[in-house]
Amino acid sequence: MTTFRTATAVALALLAAPAMVSAQEVTSLLDNASDTTASPALSSQGTRQRGFVFSLRGGIGMAPEYLGSDEYSVVPDLGFRFHSLRLSDGLDFGDSDAWNDFRGFDVHGSFDYIGERDSSEYDGLRGMDDIDAAVELGIGVGYTAENYRTYADVRRGFGGHEGWVGEAGFDFITRPTSDWRLSMGPRLYWGNDEVADTYFGVSASEATSDRPAYDADGGLLGAGAEFVARYQINRDWGLEGGVTYRSLLNDAADSPIVDDGAQDQWSVRFGVIRVIRLNF
Repeated sequence: MTTFRTATAVALALLAAPAMVSAQEVTSLLDNASDTTASPALSSQGTRQRGFVFSLRGGIGMAPEYLGSDEYSVVPDLGFRFHSLRLSDGLDFGDSDAWNDFRGFDVHGSFDYIGERDSSEYDGLRGMDDIDAAVELGIGVGYTAENYRTYADVRRGFGGHEGWVGEAGFDFITRPTSDWRLSMGPRLYWGNDEVADTYFGVSASEATSDRPAYDADGGLLGAGAEFVARYQINRDWGLEGGVTYRSLLNDAADSPIVDDGAQDQWSVRFGVIRVIRLNF
């Protein structure tokens, strides 16, 4: 794309010039043309070309069968990341370079997915109500600097639960080479009473001699850490993997459905990143 813009700029400059030009004038035209590669693209009306840049991630991962389980299963790894929106009137949001971190304060969307829980598939849950899959949608704020990022998100559930959850984190960031980006930091997880009781509570009708009735209250339900490594293959493609550890806390950890040893929850993921650039 850069070569095409440069060649076009040189051709237009030469056509517009007088028929006889000196070598010094040609050199000046070439220098000016090369400078245009760093300037914003212009439409036929002389305004900045509009564009939208985002990336998609797809792959596989491994996570607990359900919240509080000590059994693991293979799950899909899906992700979306907004990078920039450029409007024709000169308004810019984000950074059009998908491999750069946007620096400063930001407001972003927040999404999470919790799979369904079928009690008939697990001996420890037999007799309990099934829970549908839940989608959590929300918003967050963050701040990114050269070597760290911090954020706080809030989401509402739809489907399996309709409660509110919160998540906060802090990451240390390092870039060993221009292609690698590594980040690691602590995480905190909150949920209100509905979230806690949905996934960790035991109603009177679900209680057994080995699983007493339990009313789980909301609050800080987990704390842990996350490590993410990203590798840029080229301008459009990359790889990303991550490991997340969460220790269930308070009413979540005390739930009768949390088996011995299941208080420690691990998940891993690996996916391929594709950057998509749309001009309109």
